[in-house]
Amino acid sequence: MSLESDNVIPDNCGKIFGTNAKNHQDLMKIKNAILHIAGVKDVMIDEDKFPREFTIHTKAIVSVKEIEDAVNSVGFHAIPKSPFDL
Repeated sequence: MSLESDNVIPDNCGKIFGTNAKNHQDLMKIKNAILHIAGVKDVMIDEDKFPREFTIHTKAIVSVKEIEDAVNSVGFHAIPKSPFDL
């Protein structure tokens, strides 16, 4: 594992996560849970994609595990996407 794959690094691109949440209300629960994490600046949700995706921008280094735990606490999953297509 590396610093970049285990964390969300402050930059212009952010880190993209997939989720099993489907409706708008559930996605807003996820967004609110993530915004309570120290260092998170913004959460942008893409409701047009399936599975749904959200992008997190930070102002400090935030661990992916912390984000996954926050999303799990509201009953859903967050899976970080690779920056490169496999």
